Amino acid sequence: MGQIEMKPIERVSLEQIDLFDETFSVNFMPDMKRLRSSISQVGLTQPVLLRETSNRYQIVSGFRRISIFRELGHTEIDSRSFGEREMDDLSLFRVSLHENVTTRGFNTVEKAIALEKLAHHFKFDPSVLINEFLPLLDLETSEKVLNTFLSLAEMEEELKAYVLREEVSRSNIRRLAAFSIEDRKVALPLLTSLKLGENRLREVLTLIEEITRRDHCSVREITDHPEVQAILFHPEFTSAQKTEKVKKVLLSLRYPRMSLLEEQFEKRKRDLNLPPSISLNHPSFFEGQGLRIGFQFLSIEEYRSVLSSLSVLAEEKGFQEMIQDPSPVSSPARSLGKVKENESIG
Repeated sequence: MGQIEMKPIERVSLEQIDLFDETFSVNFMPDMKRLRSSISQVGLTQPVLLRETSNRYQIVSGFRRISIFRELGHTEIDSRSFGEREMDDLSLFRVSLHENVTTRGFNTVEKAIALEKLAHHFKFDPSVLINEFLPLLDLETSEKVLNTFLSLAEMEEELKAYVLREEVSRSNIRRLAAFSIEDRKVALPLLTSLKLGENRLREVLTLIEEITRRDHCSVREITDHPEVQAILFHPEFTSAQKTEKVKKVLLSLRYPRMSLLEEQFEKRKRDLNLPPSISLNHPSFFEGQGLRIGFQFLSIEEYRSVLSSLSVLAEEKGFQEMIQDPSPVSSPARSLGKVKENESIG
């Protein structure tokens, strides 16, 4: 794109500007606080860009600045304008992108919106988007990155807001994109009720996806599960506590047999009345026999007390049975759907 000649800076009445034409806008939940403070204290440092139309002006770049000027009660704003037929929409959209990149940058969702307009409105070939526009938006040049952002652009507004607010990673954006529109709408209230960092969100989304595939059930059946609802609406649980408890329920639905074994092992361990200083653990995934004991102490007296407890433990029938078989199953595993015992989702 060659050198662009614009008219000198001039004052334009805000009443002459079409505020509803968003042809060149990629704004999404913009951070207005700093810009509002700057304009209030020192005024406008960069004129907005407009295009003349038959009777009004179209905004090319400066949507946020114009909005703040109106809020502050101004009636005019400094601008540079293009003639109505001077440049086509694509050329002006390029100008808008470059102007915003140099003045404020874009958030994650705004990058997605920009790429979606380039792909679907301006019909750019994916190779051009990858090689020209991804670097402009400070993104790696790969088809995977492009598809991630295009999928984000197609998501519901509430989910875009969640992605931006929680700084959701690209890998989790892809997981959300794999859900249907209805499933995303159902899952979002659950996600927003929990305290989910990057890893926890990945775990929850993966568990939900695997449960629905294996049990042939809907996401709504999972979110409406009585145990999940009881946790979400418990008045005394913090977000962090809700997260751990919901995850435990999801694990029990995804791995019903393993969860049942864990519950039974914990019950048998409680029946032994072990002191807090002694830990008793089963083999990983209950594969194989034998148990693992650990203990801690701060003094010789505590050490002797632990040894005494371990000596008595050897005579406990329940402990002997646990050594012989740490994982008896006494009742069928639970599941949301038709599959009751088979945990495979392949």
